[in-house]
Amino acid sequence: MAAALENLAFPRSILDTDLYKLTMQQAVLQHFPDVQATYRFTNRSKNTEFSRRCIETFRASVALFTDLALTPSERDWLATKCSWFSKDYLDYLSSFRFKPEQVSITFIPSEGAPTGQVEIEATGPWAETILWEVPLMATLSETYFKIDNTDWNYDGQEELAFQKGKTLLEAGCSISEFGTRRRRSFRTQDIVVQGLVRASQQSDSNTRGRLGGTSNVNIPGSHFPKPVPPSQAGSLSCTIAHEWFMGIGALRGYEHVNDTALRLWEESYPNTPGLLTALTDTFSTEAFFKEILQNPERAKKWTGLRQDSGDPFIFAPRVKEIYEKLRINYREKLMIFSDALNVDKALKIQEQCNELGFERVSFGIGTFFTNDFRVLSSGSTEKSKALNIVIKLRSVNGLPCVKISDDLTKNTGDKDVVAHIKQVFDLEK
Repeated sequence: MAAALENLAFPRSILDTDLYKLTMQQAVLQHFPDVQATYRFTNRSKNTEFSRRCIETFRASVALFTDLALTPSERDWLATKCSWFSKDYLDYLSSFRFKPEQVSITFIPSEGAPTGQVEIEATGPWAETILWEVPLMATLSETYFKIDNTDWNYDGQEELAFQKGKTLLEAGCSISEFGTRRRRSFRTQDIVVQGLVRASQQSDSNTRGRLGGTSNVNIPGSHFPKPVPPSQAGSLSCTIAHEWFMGIGALRGYEHVNDTALRLWEESYPNTPGLLTALTDTFSTEAFFKEILQNPERAKKWTGLRQDSGDPFIFAPRVKEIYEKLRINYREKLMIFSDALNVDKALKIQEQCNELGFERVSFGIGTFFTNDFRVLSSGSTEKSKALNIVIKLRSVNGLPCVKISDDLTKNTGDKDVVAHIKQVFDLEK
C-alpha cells in the first residue's frame, strides 16, 4: 500500500480540501439531507488531452479515496478552531468515507491518437458527493503533471511565491491562497504557502496588506506558529460556492433564489459573521443586487461580497452604489476578489478600491500561486500551462442546475432553465 500511495497522486487527509466544502456539507445535511445530486467534469481546454495511462492512474488513485478518514487529532482541531461545526456534524464527518463507486470515469480516445478526453461524473446523496469536487480535480491535475506533462520542475517555486507575496503585501493587498483544486501538486501548494508566509514575516509591519491564510484546511498548521483560525483568515471568509445557490434554485425556485440561499445559510450559521461573505454571480451579480436591494437588513447582516466573474473594475463602484442606496457604510464591508487573479490585476483592483474608499479588500488567488511553472525545454521562457478544468453541480433530485456568469454569453447548464432565469431577472439575452 505504501508503494502504491507513493506512486499515485492521492490526498493524504480528508481535510485536504477547501473549507467551504465542509461548511456547505454541514448546511446540506441540515436543510437537504435526502437530496440526490450529480456533479460533472468539464475540461475547458479542449486542446489539452490525456493519455490512457494518465486516466487509468487517476482511476486507481480515486479507488484509494476510501481509505481517507478524519483522524482524532483532526477532529480536535476542527472542534477547537471551527466552533460553528456542531458535534453532530463532526460525528458525521468522523464516520464519513468516500465511496469510489459513486464516481464514473470514462476515457474517450481521440480518433487516430493515443490521447483523448475524460468524462467524470459523481452521483449520490448531495451531502456525500459535495466532497468529491476538490480532491478529484486536484488528483487529476497532479496525475496529469506526473505522467503526461513532465517538462518542468520545482526549482524556484518557493522564491517565486515569496516575491509575489512580498509585492502584493507591500502594496497593501491582503491575500489568501485559493489554489487547491487546480494545483500542480500537493507539494507545490505546500511550497507556495511556505513562500507566502515568509513574505508576510519579512514585509514591513506598517503595510496594510496581510496574509489571510489558505482555503485548504489541511495546510495551515504546517507553516503558521499556530493554525490560523478560519474565522480570522481572510481566505476562509469565502464560505459559499456557486453550487449552494445552484442547488437551491433548482429545488426552491428562482424568483427569490439569492435571498432564499442567504436565509438558509444564516439558519445554519446564525452567529458566525466570519462565514457571511456572499458570492454574487451565480445568476449574475445584477440579479443578486436586485434582490439585496429589497432586503436592507440582510445586506447589513452579511459581512461582505465576493466577486468571481465579469469585470472587477465595474464591480467595486457598483457595490459602493448599492450600499449607499441602502444607507450602509460600505467602508465597513469586506470585498473579496477571486477571479483569475495575478499580481498586476490585484494591484490595479486595490488601487481602484483605495480611490473609492473601501477599507476591507482581500484577494483569493488560486492557479497563479499553485500552478505557475515554466517549460524546462524552452529554457524556462515558455509558460507551462495549467489545466483549465471544473466540476460543477449538474442536477439535484433530477432537476437541472445552471450557472449564469457575469459574462452572459458563458452560461452553463440547461438552456431552458437559463432562459427562464434571464426572464425572471430581466437579464439581457
